[in-house]
Amino acid sequence: MKQAATGALVGLALGDALGFPTEFNDVPAILAKCGPWREMALPSPAIVTDDTQMTLALGRGIRTAMDRGVLGPPRLARPVREEFVDWYHSPENNRAPGNTCLVACRLLDSDRPWQQASQLGSKGCGANMRVAPVGLVPGLSDEQRAGAAQLQSALTHGHPTALAASDLTAHAVRLLAQGAEPTGLVGLLRSYAYENRLRYHERWLGDLWTHAHDASPEDFIARGWDECLAVLERLTAALRTPSPETDPCLATGDGWIAEEALATALLCFLLFPEEPLTALRRAACTKGDSDSIACLAGAFAGAHLGAAAWPAEWAERIEYRTELLALGALWDA
Repeated sequence: MKQAATGALVGLALGDALGFPTEFNDVPAILAKCGPWREMALPSPAIVTDDTQMTLALGRGIRTAMDRGVLGPPRLARPVREEFVDWYHSPENNRAPGNTCLVACRLLDSDRPWQQASQLGSKGCGANMRVAPVGLVPGLSDEQRAGAAQLQSALTHGHPTALAASDLTAHAVRLLAQGAEPTGLVGLLRSYAYENRLRYHERWLGDLWTHAHDASPEDFIARGWDECLAVLERLTAALRTPSPETDPCLATGDGWIAEEALATALLCFLLFPEEPLTALRRAACTKGDSDSIACLAGAFAGAHLGAAAWPAEWAERIEYRTELLALGALWDA
């Protein structure tokens, strides 16, 4: 077995750690700090950001929910909400977390319905950077996977583009884990986006759409899928004339927002689908949200190539290694 779940979770954390020191820097500053991008070394110690912390929080929440029975909306929302609130109060939550997550988690720490905590104006990448576990858990139906991906996003980031990008990210991870060829991945994602463009998962999202200003739930969710389809077009154009030495952010965006984080991470992965460390280094040497771009690129590469993608001297040094391996082993079993 290639151990896709272990590969994806370790790759996500490695990309996060590699991109942590380069976030908020432009490419010339990164090169001055780190040297040639193709030779970037994993920092020592290999400390991660809130991206990995929230991925683990989501993973623990999913594990708890599935230990209790068939995965459904209330069964998932409760433990994930609790995990997010625990992360919010943790002394280890000191890695420059996004404002949307902080505001939403503070509101989740109450008796209010989660829809009233969700930040509907935010499509930051904080929801899809952590969604990989949804694509790795075995045994879910398509409806469960899409609903879970969007619900975990909506707990903090309620913008329809955040929902759609999280759904697409989990779907990409699942496709790669199941053996989809990287060359056909973007086409599969575009087809998925078209098929789901008007599908509002009311069972999972409840009345979330009514907190926005759209005429119908279909209008609400279509806004998100349309923005994702637009950035997938930009990704397709970039892959027609690949330029590995050019900052990927120039083609598909800086990654601070959900759809651009997905597209730019995919671009880094698809430039080097069989060279996982090169993909991570390219993602970390970008002018945008380097840690989130690199963590998603690592999840894609690890889902595609499995645990063997990562050299032991890197994987053994990553923060939260024991918990990452435990979740990976559970879902690879």
